[in-house]
Amino acid sequence: MNIFKQLYKSIYSPKDIALFRFQGIGKTILFVFFLTLISILPSVIYLSTALTAGVDTARTIITDELPDFSIQDGHLTADTKVPITLNKDDFSIILDPTGAISADDIQDEGNSFAMLEDQFVLAAGGRFDTYPYSMLEGLNIAKGDIVDFINTIGGIKWIIIPVVSVFIYLFACAGSFIEVTVLALIGLLLKNLLGRKLNYRQLWRMAAYSETLPTLFFTIMAAIKTTVPNSFLINWFVVIIVLYLAINEIPKPKKVN
Repeated sequence: MNIFKQLYKSIYSPKDIALFRFQGIGKTILFVFFLTLISILPSVIYLSTALTAGVDTARTIITDELPDFSIQDGHLTADTKVPITLNKDDFSIILDPTGAISADDIQDEGNSFAMLEDQFVLAAGGRFDTYPYSMLEGLNIAKGDIVDFINTIGGIKWIIIPVVSVFIYLFACAGSFIEVTVLALIGLLLKNLLGRKLNYRQLWRMAAYSETLPTLFFTIMAAIKTTVPNSFLINWFVVIIVLYLAINEIPKPKKVN
């Protein structure tokens, strides 16, 4: 059975998941990599579009709509007495030399680039990063330098996006393998509860395929930008139920008279 058919079967068939316990471990590992790749596609696509739109928007806003500013000795100064927030095309540019806005506040703004009193903050494609001005000790940066930097980012964005995507994928794969391993340990309890004869390697294979249904569900929700409350608990509840049903499909050992 090819990997696409396995993906389809494991969505709805605990019986097939139970049968997958006999296949080679290499094929199961490949399935985990494949399922993880599917799960990060919305994030990668969103990162690409957000970065592309963000660079163009940031360039226009900083050039035409922000007052002159500079960063010296780790602090931002600007020709304004109050924070300035400019919104355009689902992206925000924030300039605050007053200290009124914190980095945590930027997370609530969605896609945004902020120059705060003592740090840069970038939120885009679901990622949130801060860069203290102290990293630039001894350097003086003005408005024109920021525009040049944005132009540079725009020129290498097709390098940045694949590199960041690879890191996202690697971290997601690590998380997937950890989750499958923990689920297989839970499977040891379930198989004892149900009186089935299974070893850990077989449970690990079954656990990997039990991840399919919730993974595809949350991938679709991410693709349509819909937040699912208590997603962590829902994910674990569903995978445990699917694994339970798969274990239950395995015949009980015959009793010897």
